[in-house]
Amino acid sequence: MEGPLIPILTLIGFMFLLLGFGVWVALALLGVGIVGMVFFTSSPTGPLMVTAIWGSSNLWALAALPMFIWMGEILFRSRLSDDMFEGLVPWMTRLPGRLLHVNVLGCGIFAAVSGSSAATAATIGKISIPELKRRGYSERMVLGTLAGSATLGLLIPPSIILIVYGVATEQSIARLFVAGVLPGLMLVGLFMGYVALVAVLRPGSIPPLTETYTWRDKAQGLLRLGPVVLLIAGVIGSIYSGIASPTDAAAVGVLLALIMSWLSGDLNRKTFTEGLMAAVRTSCMIAFILAGASFLTMAMGFTGIPAGLARWIATMDLSPYALLAALTVFFIILGCFLDGISVVVLTTVVVQPMIVAAGIDPIWFGIFIVLVVEMSQITPPVGFNLFVIQSLTNRNILVVARAALPFFMLLLLAVGLITLFPEIVTYLPNRM
Repeated sequence: MEGPLIPILTLIGFMFLLLGFGVWVALALLGVGIVGMVFFTSSPTGPLMVTAIWGSSNLWALAALPMFIWMGEILFRSRLSDDMFEGLVPWMTRLPGRLLHVNVLGCGIFAAVSGSSAATAATIGKISIPELKRRGYSERMVLGTLAGSATLGLLIPPSIILIVYGVATEQSIARLFVAGVLPGLMLVGLFMGYVALVAVLRPGSIPPLTETYTWRDKAQGLLRLGPVVLLIAGVIGSIYSGIASPTDAAAVGVLLALIMSWLSGDLNRKTFTEGLMAAVRTSCMIAFILAGASFLTMAMGFTGIPAGLARWIATMDLSPYALLAALTVFFIILGCFLDGISVVVLTTVVVQPMIVAAGIDPIWFGIFIVLVVEMSQITPPVGFNLFVIQSLTNRNILVVARAALPFFMLLLLAVGLITLFPEIVTYLPNRM
């Protein structure tokens, strides 16, 4: 380990210095790559940087990213999210916990069409928080179910962070999407199970049933859910069946979202422009980060640091479980200070050789890292979901974090389950 120790410490220190001064993540990645190339190699920095940036930008798989982001922005500005919430209400009133399940299922469904954790929290939160508080539900449970369930936006396909991981590690995005289906459904089940358990153990936390719904109301609810469910089925089903690639499915998803928004009367010049520009801004930010990460990856290869780290891990003779436990703690701590996409691109270049050396399936590891990043989204001081919910409620962020704590523990349980039973992740992609 003595060989790569000085370069590692130098580059890590320089990275934290840049991030501490508030330098953009993309520029920090480029800066660290330049320092690594200049001081620890004799290779030409400029030409290699240009090659890396162009190579990371000229990828057909990356075209799916702005399309899925745009699809989510279109739906975010339409009344389809309201229809989805109202459509779920008649079906949830008889379950223990009643309308708290609407938060969980609403986030799960919207996550499948937005791919963004923050967008899911903002959209469902704007509808559910005032409505559930008006009906007398515990604020702690309302905020907790929203904060925890909104993290599903990172996992349930189409997931933006899975696209980033697939591009960064050269893994199949279609297989990653399919791999996220069963873990996503498992999390929905865990969250709903917890809500039901709390309702049974503490019945006073759930207000009494004051409204009844007929089968006609439930049928009308299904009609409201229909457009969003069809959109999800069209996108995910076309990928799983092999009819369309993720990029093709994203284009179809945008078209369907535009049609649905137009039919609902919400599509006009203003909403179209706002959605398109928001998608452009987010896509450019992610593309810029990926470009910086690509150059850093190339620079690390020339310095020999990843190979040295892999040899060092091999000499420690760590079991895969011990390695994953250490990485879980590392990712949670890092995720407290950086957004999920930055965590993935910052760590992939160093972690990937360790994973390969330990014999861990990179598709499985992609789902693992997303689950751990989900945990960091509801961990102070920089849990993005906590900030979104704080802005909706004006509550102290520690109050929101305390409400989200049980769901953090459920996410930790989910990490343990996919580690003990990796088939939860690998079953579907192995049958594509």
